[in-house]
This record gives sequence, structure tokens and C-alpha cells, in this order.
Amino acid sequence: MSSNKNKNDLAYAALDQIPTAKDNAKEIIGLVKSGGKITGYRLSDGNTVSKEEGVSMAKSGDIRGVGIAHRKDTEYLKSLPDGTEGNNLSSLPTVSAK
Repeated sequence: MSSNKNKNDLAYAALDQIPTAKDNAKEIIGLVKSGGKITGYRLSDGNTVSKEEGVSMAKSGDIRGVGIAHRKDTEYLKSLPDGTEGNNLSSLPTVSAK
């Protein structure tokens, strides 16, 4: 087993839920931040949603390439591991909330 496979297995294990994306699901193209913390997401259709809306949309299959994780009582989105750094949420640009 390659070390990349082990890393992916660990990354998937950290997710609470991996929703199945619909055919017309959006992608996250930017992060809205306040004080260094993610507060929302810019989607591929140009809309900006709150972190909570993003989690709800992902659970419904309306956002692709992400899974649901939690820290304490707060759910948030994490990139699904695919071996490509450029599409990880942490690699996306910070955008202003419109």
C-alpha cells in the first residue's frame, strides 16, 4: 500500500459524511473569511453562502468534492482527498462576501 493511499484513508476517516453530489452540483471556488476563520464559501455559480448553508447544500448533494466533518458542535466542509493540492479548500483564494 502506498503512503498516499494511507493518507487518503486517514483523510476519509476524519469525515462524518461523504455526500453524493448531484450532476448539477456546484464547486467551491473561494473562501469567505473573518478573523482568519472560514465563514462562507463562493460557489462556481458566483453565489456566496454561509458556512452553515454550505454544509446543508453539501449534505443535499448540491456541492461536489467535499465531505462533512465536525469540531466540537460545529460542522464544516473538508475537501475530499484526490491527490491534487490545488483544489483543496485550504488552497482556494479568500474572497469578499457579496
